[in-house]
Amino acid sequence: MQKGIIGKKLGMTQLFDENGKVVPVTVIEAGPCTVVQKKTVESDGYQAVQLGFGDIAARKVTKPAKGHFDKADVAPKKTLREFRLADISAVNVGDILKADVFAAGDHIDVVGVSKGKGYAGTIKRWNGHRLRESHGTGPVSRHAGSMGACSTPSRVFKGKKLPGHLGAERVTIQNLTVVKVDAENNLIAVKGAVPGPKGAVVCICDSVKA
Repeated sequence: MQKGIIGKKLGMTQLFDENGKVVPVTVIEAGPCTVVQKKTVESDGYQAVQLGFGDIAARKVTKPAKGHFDKADVAPKKTLREFRLADISAVNVGDILKADVFAAGDHIDVVGVSKGKGYAGTIKRWNGHRLRESHGTGPVSRHAGSMGACSTPSRVFKGKKLPGHLGAERVTIQNLTVVKVDAENNLIAVKGAVPGPKGAVVCICDSVKA
């Protein structure tokens, strides 16, 4: 990984390319992000930079967090994320990173938390099919069906696709293309969709597949 930044998903729209074709894009408010901490091999066993995004009132942070920000001499930040970069020699604590760290045509990975959909059954959660609503089906046409747990093996195997919590999990979308960068307003337009609802915090880094 060579570069990264924290952003906020603003929503989706569409742009037109040089051939007049419509390109669906997700608009992300990328930065400004402040470098809060540098981690080195000598002190931490690996090298990385910790970025802060979004201002927050000092009264709303804990005392340990306040000490962390005071040590870096930066204003308290709402979101902290760590990026393991291949080279951190050019980055220093207190530096400001903006959307122009990326350019149109770059390939990026976007990490976020998907929309939470609450408790869901097997049909919605795992795309299972329902039973035939013919004679004898009863009120179980959308149930999970047999567990297969007879006297042998007397248990349900791990990994059985059952109802449960759906969504609200970490998702990485790889190899997306940056369509446009508005450095003045710290906006990045990415081709396609990125995880999370409107207003969700996302992490952007250069793609490992590029």
